[in-house]
Amino acid sequence: MRRYGKHTDEDDIRSRPNRKGNRPRTSIRPKHEDAAEGMVLTVDRGRLTCLVDDRTILAMKARELGRKAAVVGDRVALVGDLSGKKDTLARIVRIEDRSSVLRRTADDDDPFERVVVANADQLAIVTALADPEPRPRLIDRCLVAAYDGGLTPLLVMTKSDLAPPDKLLELYGDLEIPHVVTSREELESGDAARRVLEHLDGKITAFVGHSGVGKTTLVNALVPVERRRTTGHVNAVTGRGRHTTTSALALPLAGDDGWVVDTPGVRSFGLAHIDPSRVIHAFPDLEPGTVDCPRACSHDEPDCALDEWVAEGHADPARLYSLRRLLATRERKEGD
Repeated sequence: MRRYGKHTDEDDIRSRPNRKGNRPRTSIRPKHEDAAEGMVLTVDRGRLTCLVDDRTILAMKARELGRKAAVVGDRVALVGDLSGKKDTLARIVRIEDRSSVLRRTADDDDPFERVVVANADQLAIVTALADPEPRPRLIDRCLVAAYDGGLTPLLVMTKSDLAPPDKLLELYGDLEIPHVVTSREELESGDAARRVLEHLDGKITAFVGHSGVGKTTLVNALVPVERRRTTGHVNAVTGRGRHTTTSALALPLAGDDGWVVDTPGVRSFGLAHIDPSRVIHAFPDLEPGTVDCPRACSHDEPDCALDEWVAEGHADPARLYSLRRLLATRERKEGD
């Protein structure tokens, strides 16, 4: 074994040649400043369909992103083959900062949150007034997730020909949520779509609801057929006579005046990831009253300052009741 003294000559040291003949790996990653901007339309088993200009591009996530996953609605940077031709694959090298995030967990005991959609402006909660019966606890949970994620809620009630909306409207009236009431006849004639469209202009709207409420049927009525065809092989709306969404899918409205994101029907909406302290931000008339609340106040305990705030006439007592009902929704199962 050769030994070296204190004054070794670098030329005297042998270096092992690189057998593969390529350059050594480096921790310095390229910035991809010339990458094209795109929007994720849908995700299917590791392949992401993105809209770049007026082309749909199939892409995969770059290894350098690690575990960071792109979801429907994400604004991304892409490199590689951006022609959109068959059998081509681009690479997503950057996921831009999100303006809003709609998350859910499988249940309240599940520590793993799932991002449903990113950068949406509002959440359309679709519920039938009958067949199936409305589930207020599920609606409450969707509202909490919307407020927490920075989305404005919109309540869409279907099948008003089977039951009146009065009871449900009374339950959510104090929350001042925009709403649309539709019937099956209006859905078939297109009148329902026209009234819902008034709330979607220029916005990205995610639609959620449990199976059977007519969510995907409404989405199909909102989006022209030719627009749905632009997604071609990535369209997740399938089936004859019965439409079932198997993965989230972003679809453009006519005239490029907004987007709708159809999501799979949900049986549950877990809120394990929700910080209850953020829900108060959706109640600007009540939030100033929390200044004198004790530390880590749940806003539903004897020392909560909101009781005095409301008693002094700063806010409607019904608003405080609505806040506490939403905060308590994590403690109740959706069928209660």
